[in-house]
Amino acid sequence: MDNRAEVREFLASRRARITPEQAGLPAYGRNRRVKGLRREEVAMLAGVSIDYYVRMERGNLGGASDAVLEGVARALQLDDAERGHLFDLARASDPAPARKRKPAPATVPTSVQLVLDAVGDAPAWIRNARHDMLAANRMARALYAPLLADPRRPANNARFVYLDPASQDFFPDWERAADDIAAMLRSEAGRNPHDKKLIELIGELSTQSEDFRTRWAAHNVRFHRTGLKRLHHPVVGDLEIIFEAMEFPAHPGLTLPVYTAAKDSPTADSLKLLASWAATAEESGELATHTYS
Repeated sequence: MDNRAEVREFLASRRARITPEQAGLPAYGRNRRVKGLRREEVAMLAGVSIDYYVRMERGNLGGASDAVLEGVARALQLDDAERGHLFDLARASDPAPARKRKPAPATVPTSVQLVLDAVGDAPAWIRNARHDMLAANRMARALYAPLLADPRRPANNARFVYLDPASQDFFPDWERAADDIAAMLRSEAGRNPHDKKLIELIGELSTQSEDFRTRWAAHNVRFHRTGLKRLHHPVVGDLEIIFEAMEFPAHPGLTLPVYTAAKDSPTADSLKLLASWAATAEESGELATHTYS
């Protein structure tokens, strides 16, 4: 796959955000023609020749050593997610990669399902890197009832955020949720550029959502492993959820997000109410009983 445009736009966008002052360089003159660092300044900071860095920023990362990539990452002050993305782009640029990335399982392995089943009181679900909800316990199905209202399966959180107006009620911090989704999909596109379903999802979102197109063009990437998430559930109201997202080294591409709340907090009380509603809704058929088909 030719990913030169991806490489070019990512490196140029990271270079544009670093000022000489931030890089510890003198800024001679006020009328700089470029936003951020010049290519020669990045080359100097990275310890490579100007010609070599220009070739890299034109999209050619093939053959770049780890030491060179580390130097560029330091020069551009990349965070961990951005550094990983740079290395992923370099691997994808290699015409003869040493090892093809193992695809994520199409279904949830039994061992992973058992882990999910062991999570009782907290909302927990299994997703892939495309944000398909592959499996969920009853609490997660109750929590994500607005997402599961769409009959299309597998339920997809990226599609919900960008294409379903209900997401703006469900996510009070919708802008942040939209930023996170686009950045995580961009990371996955760098790791797995040959995923046809991912390409189709990105094409669908790009065609139907200007919000997604804008964020996709920013080339931002990030990890989303822990933090605080604000949600507004149509039955139990506002929630401040603490989340941890756990990965499975034996099953790359699968993630288990688990949502909890501080003890004796309003959200903890609301989750107890959600559990009661979930039991009743499941019995009456109001609650989705599956997330994937």
